[in-house]
Parts: sequence; structure tokens; C-alpha cells
Amino acid sequence: MERTLSIIKPDGVARGLIGEVIKRFESEGIRIAAMKMVFMSKAQAEGFYAVHRERPFFGSLMDFMTSGPAVVMVLEGENVIAKNRELMGATNYKEAAEGTIRRDFATDIEKNVVHGSDSPETAEFEIGYFFNKLEIVG
Repeated sequence: MERTLSIIKPDGVARGLIGEVIKRFESEGIRIAAMKMVFMSKAQAEGFYAVHRERPFFGSLMDFMTSGPAVVMVLEGENVIAKNRELMGATNYKEAAEGTIRRDFATDIEKNVVHGSDSPETAEFEIGYFFNKLEIVG
């Protein structure tokens, strides 16, 4: 059984899309093993996105991810990393497939509603960043 981290970003929370996103996960057989709402400080966002520190979009990403609460979840299931990435769609919502979360709800490349781990190694780091073992059911 594989696990991954999913974030409903501040734009998704502000627009009332939490239920819609969760519904899409559950309708595909993805189980939510942990979930909570967080309001990241700048230091927390910088730690989470440290891999992007040198990228030109880092500052605007920090501003966005600290602009409001986000919902972080541990998703569990067979091939859940790939399945979640397929449901999310391409980072650039204009390139995302029809029916994906980003194609249906994103408003720009940064405000694209969701984040998901891209590999088992990334998932392990990202899950550990937000959750301890006692918070994960299953």
C-alpha cells in the first residue's frame, strides 16, 4: 500500500473546493489516512518548498502558500502517487487533461488548487513534514 501527500492549496480552500477534491479522491478508491487544516508561516512554507528555493517563482509561491489555510492529507492506495498525479492534472492547468482537478478549477499556474508528491521519496519527506505517525490511521 502506497502513501502520498496531497495539499488543497489556499485558493482551493478559499473557493470552497475541499469537498469536491476529496470526493474525486474517494470516487477513485483513494483512502484518506490523515487530514488537517494548516495555515503555514513563511518559515514553514520555505521549509516545505526548500527544493525550489533557487527558482524564480519561489517568492510568489511563498506569498501564495502563506495567504490562507490549506488542507493537508495523507492519501493511501495502490499506486496512489501516480493515481493522484493523474487526478490533479498537469501543473500548468492549460495543459491538464479534461476532467482533472487543475483543468476544472485552477485559475493560473500557481493557483492550481492542489499539490501532490511526485515520488515515494518526496512523499516520505512531505508526509513527515506535516504528520507524525500517531496522526496517520491505517
